[in-house]
Amino acid sequence: MELPSATLRLLQAASALGLDLEVREFPESTKTASDAAEAIGCDVGAIVKSLVFMVDGEPVITLVPGDMRVDLDKLTALLDGEEARRATLDEVRAATGYAAGGTPPFGHAGARPRILADQMLARHSELWAAAGTPTTVFAIDHESLVDAARAEIVDLTDGKTNGLLAGESPAAPQR
Repeated sequence: MELPSATLRLLQAASALGLDLEVREFPESTKTASDAAEAIGCDVGAIVKSLVFMVDGEPVITLVPGDMRVDLDKLTALLDGEEARRATLDEVRAATGYAAGGTPPFGHAGARPRILADQMLARHSELWAAAGTPTTVFAIDHESLVDAARAEIVDLTDGKTNGLLAGESPAAPQR
């Protein structure tokens, strides 16, 4: 299997961190948490959503369980910010070097944005994250994920398990 260049970049970053990841590629998109969980055959809460937000104009990457949603008020307060919003597709690519829907939790291009991992990710011993494209994923344990991402463990979610961003309608699922 020949992997996409974005996935190869992630694998190089993982190798530099001492991680040997096994990437799984799917013919259909695993862009949303529910798509990924269905393709993998795991609980949607074991999916790591790597979401980029802009807080006072600066990119912040949040790692949250696939069955939960980011609480923008908590995110803003955690960073002593004034305003937080979802990053645009162009802002995601600029901040990480990857497209939204395939953004991995680490191995980002350019300046390293601040990375926050929600404490609820620890509910699962095995987590699944995007491997650089909407059709590639890899498994990783919680401790390795947090270490590789150099993430701060925080309380980012609103505690609900519907997978939507606060204020988002069911017609616009969070990726």
